[in-house]
Amino acid sequence: MPKGGWQEFTRPESLQRGSGPADQPTAKAQQRVRVQRTKAGKGGKMVTAITGLEAGDSELKALLKQLKAAAGTGGTVKDGVIELQGDQVAPALAALEKAGYRPKQAGG
Repeated sequence: MPKGGWQEFTRPESLQRGSGPADQPTAKAQQRVRVQRTKAGKGGKMVTAITGLEAGDSELKALLKQLKAAAGTGGTVKDGVIELQGDQVAPALAALEKAGYRPKQAGG
């Protein structure tokens, strides 16, 4: 007598992922944006790192331009992380809120 009856992952439909909300970009206000000061790997120089932004390269560069203007400093985008030169946490938080995000300060 063969065992069976319960075969959760044997049909092709069960192996495919649904095209639900995961395929659509997350709204700005729902993204987990973190702003933190760091020195790691920067030769002892302080930078403000902004992580958790779910946007394309062109959107990140436009946001970087706004952040640099608000903070009055230089910056760059590396691997989806925006880095501003110096301790710019307060101006970055204010500029991100103005842009429609809900940022939080991470770290100390």
